[in-house]
Amino acid sequence: MDKIPADRLYTESHEWIRKEEDGTFTLGITQHAQELLGDIVHVIPDEGETELEAKAAAVTVESVKAVSDVYVPFACRILSHNSALENTPQLIETDPYDTGWILQLKPVDVDPKELDSLLDATDYAALCGRG
Repeated sequence: MDKIPADRLYTESHEWIRKEEDGTFTLGITQHAQELLGDIVHVIPDEGETELEAKAAAVTVESVKAVSDVYVPFACRILSHNSALENTPQLIETDPYDTGWILQLKPVDVDPKELDSLLDATDYAALCGRG
């Protein structure tokens, strides 16, 4: 497993989020999650509501091994999804922390406890057995 970026927070279900300068967040799945999934063949954003409750499924990632949901860590509005993943879902495999991002989110009435429950890079590495 490559280095886990320290400039973002992580969930126990292997999503990462990075706060952007404008107060929005970028969300993706970690390299650890990608390695567990294997070769990714589809990334399917939820076509439902753009406003989601905390821990709601927002995207489905299909691989040759499994189908997995990607969850938002806090209540948010989905601003956009990475349209490059429609034709090139392998971006998640080759660059999960940058070009393989999945969603742009705007928090909605976030409870500070929701953010406190997220892991920093050191704690996430320990969760993955690297700490």
